[in-house]
Amino acid sequence: MNDHVSLYVILGYLGLLITLGFFSSRFFRGTSRDYFVASHSIGPFLLLMSVFGTTMTAFALVGSTGKAYERGIGVYGLMASWSGLIHSAVFFTIGIKLWALGKKHGFVTQCQYFRARYENNMIGYLLFPILVGLVIPYLLISLLGAGAVVRGVTAGMFPDLFLVGHPKFSGAIPPWLTGIVICGVVLTYIFFGGLRGAAWANTFQTLVFMVTGIIAFTLIAQKLGGLNAASQAVVEKTPELATRARIGQREFLTYAFVPLSVGMFPHLFQHWLTAKSARTFRMTVIAHPLFIMIVWVPCILIGVWAAGQGIKAPPNVVLGIMVKSLGNPWMVGLLTAGILAAIMSSLDSQFMCLGTMFTNDIVLHKFSAGRFTDSQKLWLARGFIVFTVLLTYILSLLVTKKVFDLAVWCFSGFAGLFPLVFASVYWKRTTSAGAIGCILVTLTVWLILFVRSGFGDHEGLVYGVMPVMYICIASALSLISISLTTRAPSTSTLEKFFPTGRKQDPS
Repeated sequence: MNDHVSLYVILGYLGLLITLGFFSSRFFRGTSRDYFVASHSIGPFLLLMSVFGTTMTAFALVGSTGKAYERGIGVYGLMASWSGLIHSAVFFTIGIKLWALGKKHGFVTQCQYFRARYENNMIGYLLFPILVGLVIPYLLISLLGAGAVVRGVTAGMFPDLFLVGHPKFSGAIPPWLTGIVICGVVLTYIFFGGLRGAAWANTFQTLVFMVTGIIAFTLIAQKLGGLNAASQAVVEKTPELATRARIGQREFLTYAFVPLSVGMFPHLFQHWLTAKSARTFRMTVIAHPLFIMIVWVPCILIGVWAAGQGIKAPPNVVLGIMVKSLGNPWMVGLLTAGILAAIMSSLDSQFMCLGTMFTNDIVLHKFSAGRFTDSQKLWLARGFIVFTVLLTYILSLLVTKKVFDLAVWCFSGFAGLFPLVFASVYWKRTTSAGAIGCILVTLTVWLILFVRSGFGDHEGLVYGVMPVMYICIASALSLISISLTTRAPSTSTLEKFFPTGRKQDPS
């Protein structure tokens, strides 16, 4: 019975989350705009928590711990330090401008915005499958991370029920069952509450995983004899992990391109549009880097400490094993719930964005919005969300990649499209031909390098340089060269997206 306490705590947390989802759905206004962008009513704190929560995926917790276990303390510099600076810069330079344009012209998706900005319907049809194709691996990361953590925590818990798999994890809850539960919980509260429900759930879950992360770090450090003792074990047994020895300088520097991906995340675009005003972004821009540090530092150190303790396990499972090592089933359950909170706080937004994109960018754009009632629009979105959940779950049973490496490839694709969004708000001369060329070149270069890496088996360094740098450079050069040699945008479009004269009201 005592062995199962941690599982009961996890199930209790999931039940609480469903309850919160039903409670938040009481504030749902019943309209498609409220379902898709929460009627532009989200304030500073909810925006900060929902934006941060949706960026802190299994990649940030499970992936970073596993990567630090393999590559050492320098992993913090690879992503956390770069992300802290670049994410906030993107929120400030891109997010606020897109929010203003979205609110002014009624955009709810990226494809709607790019179609209008570049005066070309085909851009939407070209972008939609690419964005969906990049979001689905992002979703897989979450399910793979959840399955790995629960597997590590519940190893040996059900010896007579789950006997298949690695001998070390015999009796553990299998990933396929964890995936069903996680998908079911997330689907429940976004199905009824939409993006408002996701924002409320994200806020709650962000608070949970930040608090439990600090607790886990503190307790694990104490169990290992304190910070100094845990770190000294690393220095003595695996000294290269206490430095940046396993990370090349060119790799380290070119990782700076990866965080540019936030500028093209469709789920972040949708969250930006929920903001009540431009001032709402202020707290997000300031606090986001601090929050990244709070989450990443403990995860990186736990991964390095695991190597110093001589733990032998797949990288994806390291965090779960370290949490289970605490021994107290109540605490193990609570900390595991915190990890799952981080994972689900990104899943919900990503599922929501895909349903929103399908409804607005494909169905309503093809058949006109007036053909459907508001209720029908909601059911179109919900139907595609259910389809996406099922597809993602099935794929999660087939994919066995490392969470961190798969995530970096996913982010590299989005980062390659960053020149497209940056130019759209800052360069008037960008043309539709340039935009299409940028998208096609990004897709081509990404696919070539992704195949070269064994379909994401490793980072795919080219002469010690991250592939994302080559993707971004090729993307930017194609956008600039084609735009300069093709017809400039119309005056009406420039007046619509680059208004002159009276300054826009920031409120």
